[in-house]
Amino acid sequence: MNVIRKAMAIAAALSLTLSAGACGADESSSASSATTSATGPLTVVASVSQWGSLAEQIGGDDVTVTSILSSSGVDAHGFEPTTSDVARIHKAGILVVNGAGYDSWATKNVSSSTSVVSAAETVGAMDGDNPHLWFSKEARDGMAKEIAETFSRILPSKKKDFEARLKSWQSREKTLETTMTTFKTDHDAPVYGATEAVAYYLMSDLGFTDATPKGYANAVASEGEPSASDLQTFQGLIEKHKIDVLINNTQESSDAGSMLLGTAGRSDVPVVDVSEQIPSDAQDLVSWITSLVSSISDALDSSSGTDSASPDGTSSSSDSASPSDSESSSDSPSASSSTSTTPSNEGQTDPGK
Repeated sequence: MNVIRKAMAIAAALSLTLSAGACGADESSSASSATTSATGPLTVVASVSQWGSLAEQIGGDDVTVTSILSSSGVDAHGFEPTTSDVARIHKAGILVVNGAGYDSWATKNVSSSTSVVSAAETVGAMDGDNPHLWFSKEARDGMAKEIAETFSRILPSKKKDFEARLKSWQSREKTLETTMTTFKTDHDAPVYGATEAVAYYLMSDLGFTDATPKGYANAVASEGEPSASDLQTFQGLIEKHKIDVLINNTQESSDAGSMLLGTAGRSDVPVVDVSEQIPSDAQDLVSWITSLVSSISDALDSSSGTDSASPDGTSSSSDSASPSDSESSSDSPSASSSTSTTPSNEGQTDPGK
């Protein structure tokens, strides 16, 4: 009996030792991130402005946030950080990234002492999934909580402030989700097509069905040119009004996209422009998504006759294509133009972009 008791005691002691060692490793990582910020704001670097905006809202005056990629005029998929960008990432106390292959340049340059918050890890997304996670309500909610928890762990003296800002953000997000629910109620099974699957999660949250031809979507996802047959199929859907709205990614221009915009303009199918990064005139992430929902709603209402449509059928809001944008396009190839659930990719037509 004494032998058994001694064995149990040794096992318990070993377990405590291993547990303490593991906790010590975690605390060491967090402590090293917080050391340089102990007497001042936390130093946060975000790979993209979408998540940088969220970090600023949760952190307030207790953080300083730098977003590396913040221009809606840059091709995000081909972005390469500068030497100064790499230096900022390496010196960051906290790095906020998107993941899912969208900003691998950021995680490649992170220091071992930096705490990393990843949207992809938060919702369980992987490379190959649609990476535009900021358009997903699940990802936004999960990231807000994860960012608040990370800030609180590294700067515990400000935990109540971070939690208060989180609640304030959640209130605004809830208002947005209510607006989206109302949209779904008011619009019965709307259908869309997309020049590139930038807004897949947003359109899914709004109850849309994606009618983009799979051949076209797969070609765009692999950064190739769609076949003439796939492009003609897509144009046919637009001309026959088989889609209610065309979503256009303003940061991914192509000859095929320009041809589709021209077809939409001549067919009075509304076009809504969606950038990947937050536009300069948007206040923050929630405000931007709210304005996009409004633009999409206006586009559908105008095409159905609820409101007066513009000459080419486009929405008049700042996030939708203007008549001149659509009419200037032509069919010529030379025309320019954690615990959160994983956002569903079911029916997704562009998993790799």
